[in-house]
Amino acid sequence: MTETKETIEIGWNLDNSYESLPEIFFTKQGLSPITSPKLIILNAPLATFLGLNVQALQSEEGIANLVGNKIPKGASPLTQAYAGHQFGSFTMLGDGRALLLGEQITPQGEKVDIQLKGSGRTRYSRGGDGRAALGPMLREYIISEAMYGLGIPTTRSLAVVTTGEPIIRETEQPGAILTRIAASHIRVGTFQYASQWGEREELKALADYTIQRHFPEGINNENKYLFLLKEVINRQAQLIVKWQLVGFIHGVMNTDNMTISGETIDYGPCAFMDTYDPATVFSSIDVYGRYAYGNQPNIAVWNLARLAETLLPLLHSDQEQAVEIAQEEVSNFAQLYQNNWFAGMRAKLGIFNEEPEDKILIEELLGMMHKHSADYTNTFRALTLDMCSHTELFTSPEFKHWYQKWQERLSRQQESKDSVQQLMKKNNPAIIPRNHRVEAAIEAAVKNGDYSVMEQLLDALSNPFEYSEKQEEYAKLPKPSKQKYKTFCGT
Repeated sequence: MTETKETIEIGWNLDNSYESLPEIFFTKQGLSPITSPKLIILNAPLATFLGLNVQALQSEEGIANLVGNKIPKGASPLTQAYAGHQFGSFTMLGDGRALLLGEQITPQGEKVDIQLKGSGRTRYSRGGDGRAALGPMLREYIISEAMYGLGIPTTRSLAVVTTGEPIIRETEQPGAILTRIAASHIRVGTFQYASQWGEREELKALADYTIQRHFPEGINNENKYLFLLKEVINRQAQLIVKWQLVGFIHGVMNTDNMTISGETIDYGPCAFMDTYDPATVFSSIDVYGRYAYGNQPNIAVWNLARLAETLLPLLHSDQEQAVEIAQEEVSNFAQLYQNNWFAGMRAKLGIFNEEPEDKILIEELLGMMHKHSADYTNTFRALTLDMCSHTELFTSPEFKHWYQKWQERLSRQQESKDSVQQLMKKNNPAIIPRNHRVEAAIEAAVKNGDYSVMEQLLDALSNPFEYSEKQEEYAKLPKPSKQKYKTFCGT
């Protein structure tokens, strides 16, 4: 086939393999054009990785692709159907404000979803307008790219384009569309949808497609559906550990927000913890703390149990044996999580090997941090730099006793002090996207049209383990406030 001018200039290389699934899993979707699109931010390094021409994406035609005014060459827009437990209650869902253009095949041969978020009404909008506000789309861009910089599996953000059309939420807000990149958008909720409203063959088709796309090494496995369950559990155990190690709170761990690929998805009411407290909740809608920081591993297990339930017909022909298999696999999450978490915490403390007393050493530190309301990130930052300043925690007698125990522990390993510090620097970020910094960036952009605050923040967060002078400002804590910080769902 002869390449068109558009293909050469922009670099679209789209596949539409999701369309190979039974039709219950998606709906073909027409475009909902907007009148005055304006490109606000473009992720040039990501565009290059995807094989896209950065300059061409900024052209009129490129922007038209990024807002759904014009279908990219090779795209076949659709919306995905899925269900989910939202705060424990099961419901039918689907892409209510998102459009899957297709799967871009990168120069490296990887296949990733290109999705427009905020692109207009769909079959699954449930009375909503299908649009998105600028503020929440900028939040997702900032946090998802920060997560990428932290080395945490995540969906990513290619671009944000304003629509020139106001939308009504609590107030009138500027509209925007985010281009989201993901390994795929297959969720635990996708399998729940298939289990609830599909036939066994349709569930099997989804499982086979998922294995082929994400776990091809399991295609010839004796029980490839058991292999699928094992791999998802393992990836989620690793993912949640990475969240916990940096103090990330997702805020809305519904089953439709847990991907099969093991990527973090949906940055609505998410935030990073300042003061260490396992009960920390930021989401305005999580009134009972279901998705609190300390409860995230438990919720992951609960969500994975829901996935396992959907796979029962594929795991074994005998229902009782299928249940036993599923229960055994889900129960393995706890040990996988603990092993990964303790390994991560040892690294944060510069510990290379393993001793039985490490568990107590780690738990004692966290207990003191909680008692003295210590900042989570900056405590480990100070330990990394051996600059324990005059905070309530560091001046306490119990910390001084703990510090001596820690130094004695480090002396029992062969690695040098320099090696210890390098290990700690690789595992303790110098900065995180502090909530007050994120809010300041969003406010400057939305209220004043000033995107420089966000650009500077993104630059600092692109290498959070750098420990550079330019990051010093971003390590500062917010001013004390009587009001508890709250985040809100972006819908």
